[in-house]
Amino acid sequence: MKPLHRHVVNTSRKVLCTAALAASLTTAAVVTNPSTAGAGESEPTPDSPQATDRGDARLDLPPALADPTPPPGANAPEGAGGIPATALDAYQRAAVSVGAALPNCKLPWELLAGIGRIESVHASGYGLKSDGSTEKPIRGPRLDGNGFASIRDTDKGEWDADTEYDRAFGPMQFIPSTWKDWKADGNADGNRDANNIYDAALGAGLYLCAGDRDLSDPAKLDKAILSYNNSREYVNNVLGYMRQYQNGAAGVPNPPAGNFPTLPTTGTLPTPRPSFPTTPITPTTPVTPTTPTTPTTPTTPTTPTKPTEPTKPTPAPAALAKLEKAGDVKLEAETGSVFGEGTRFKALLADGKPAVGQAVVIAVEADTTGGTRFSPLNGSSVVVRTDDQGIATAPKLKAGPKAGTFTLRVTAYDSKTQLTLALDGKVTAKPLVLTRVDGTAPVQVVTGTAVKGVRFLATVGDEPVAGAQLTAALVEKEAGAWVPVDPTKAKGPYFAGEAGKKLFALELPKTGADGKILLPELLTTDVAPGTYHLRLITPEKTFLILEIKIAAKAETTPTPEIPPATGTNPAPVTSGTAPRT
Repeated sequence: MKPLHRHVVNTSRKVLCTAALAASLTTAAVVTNPSTAGAGESEPTPDSPQATDRGDARLDLPPALADPTPPPGANAPEGAGGIPATALDAYQRAAVSVGAALPNCKLPWELLAGIGRIESVHASGYGLKSDGSTEKPIRGPRLDGNGFASIRDTDKGEWDADTEYDRAFGPMQFIPSTWKDWKADGNADGNRDANNIYDAALGAGLYLCAGDRDLSDPAKLDKAILSYNNSREYVNNVLGYMRQYQNGAAGVPNPPAGNFPTLPTTGTLPTPRPSFPTTPITPTTPVTPTTPTTPTTPTTPTTPTKPTEPTKPTPAPAALAKLEKAGDVKLEAETGSVFGEGTRFKALLADGKPAVGQAVVIAVEADTTGGTRFSPLNGSSVVVRTDDQGIATAPKLKAGPKAGTFTLRVTAYDSKTQLTLALDGKVTAKPLVLTRVDGTAPVQVVTGTAVKGVRFLATVGDEPVAGAQLTAALVEKEAGAWVPVDPTKAKGPYFAGEAGKKLFALELPKTGADGKILLPELLTTDVAPGTYHLRLITPEKTFLILEIKIAAKAETTPTPEIPPATGTNPAPVTSGTAPRT
């Protein structure tokens, strides 16, 4: 039996209990089904190269790093296991992809997590990066027969950096000959590298599901894990972690690379299997020959029947060959709005016919918009099936609450083929809208009278915007566009500057909590009558034009002087008390 590694011995009590439960659910009774894998081993078995005693990287990690506790606020139940965020994403994404390609397999992501925990502690200690790669390579012991299996080099050192013998490598500890048949691209970067946890997790999922396995069947689950590492101890521990993660798991920050001790790469030599029985065989008494019987008279031969025509073999179905956009796909929308109709994609087979009923995985990735999601599902990934024309239509996308970008990754799988498209998406902020609080009619004043009391409101959607920065400037139209006036020649309304200086442009205070701003007084002293225009503009170039009409002062008609009357002098007016008559 494979030696128990130290990081397995240090398993928490909860894992040991669940491992015991898992052991009671497994059985060696397995029924083999025909495979539809189409390449490599139709159904990996405990005799497969991957299942040999191949060792692992064997880092001796501190418990807090090997089995971290999810941080507060991770929405994880009490006692939940922590998994580095990138590893958790890789396992879950692989399960979605395999579920689309092989829906009858029912692969739980927690199974991949259990294998990843045993094989490399989720790449902890190796400097796991957000793209799935690691700062330090993950390589198991040399498979030279010294404590482990003997496997001569099969990859010329391409994957495991060993040109004499093979080594298990990467977070899921594939041996090169297995990776050659099951390599996959789990992060759509164009590479298939088991040193990357996204690729390794997807390859492991396809390997475990080969041969039409249904992993909801405990017997087939048992056989699948044995095909990955032929050890009952290994099966029990993988299932123990799987059950723990099914009871609750949450992502934790990717741990940094560390200089942790590596255990010796030699183990207990496996006991060779005898090639002959060890118990001596007792010779049996020779049998006395019987008396030969008299030959019977030959019967008349019957006429041979005409051989039946051999049935023609059923041709294998055409492989998936092409995945392309169907129609004009434009992924641009404003924050919080819906991206029009659902995007459409077409899948074709090698014979040019549409791939009918093909599973297509569509996922939002590299999202900086705060959560662009499929509506009304509110999920970042979805699996859709193509129609009879090979067209897969995604649900509508709802833009996130922030301006930013994202990638829409579209992937179609069959048993051994993967086709991927990556489309760039963009979310822009809803425009800030400026309106006048007091209406839209032009402002009218008489020259020499200040324009005052004009208020504006800044909104996005129906919500007021506090802190919006506006600039007010006198403008005029030039070649159909509004341009600021030349301050050295301007004769229109102006703001009062220092020492009586006329300002034709002014940065206003920011809008208040209610989104409103009061325009400072515009002076019109010595301004000629006419129509002028003031533009309020934001740094994002949202603007509003205020029309100002200045009228001339009304001319007053002077009262004519009455000349004095000629002739008799009028009696003088005296004041006082009138005399009595």
